[in-house]
Amino acid sequence: MFTAQYLKEKHEAGLTYADYLKTGTEQQIENWSKIGRQISLTEAQRKLIGSFSRVMKVICVSGIWCGDCAQQGPLIQAIADASGGRIDLRWVDRDEHMDLQDRVMINAGKRVPVVVFCAEDYEPLGWYGDKTLNRYRAVAKRQLGPSCPLPGAAVADDELAATLADWLDEFERNQLILRLSGRLRKLHGD
Repeated sequence: MFTAQYLKEKHEAGLTYADYLKTGTEQQIENWSKIGRQISLTEAQRKLIGSFSRVMKVICVSGIWCGDCAQQGPLIQAIADASGGRIDLRWVDRDEHMDLQDRVMINAGKRVPVVVFCAEDYEPLGWYGDKTLNRYRAVAKRQLGPSCPLPGAAVADDELAATLADWLDEFERNQLILRLSGRLRKLHGD
């Protein structure tokens, strides 16, 4: 599905979070920024991320226009920001990288955000998206219940906290894959 060279090229073509946000309209930037201001990592979460010892190259396939991306992207970035550089996260626009989007379709759909996890040398670990379990639960509750919220509606703090925890679990899972890798343990002598 992926080669290390392909993922390296995609990662290098990606943007930093700040540069990615600049590709949006003023309203889109505010939608992402509002969620970013609403969330924070707990001390235990910061400690966990601080314990990561392997560098991860990470690509987030996203759409600046996407509501799910605006609600989850800042959470993903907060995890990377807390890693002290061990999570090297780059953002790519789904519509500008359709070849990558076509490889990470979910249920035959071009869904975003999708995060592609790689080792330090871009060997693929896996990918995850478009919503975490807690995010799906919250959306299902709204959409399968008596009414749906209007676009841009506020996101409850407990929903954000649960979704953040889901994303952190996935980052930790991939970090443990790297940490327990015989190939990388031999390379790093640990």
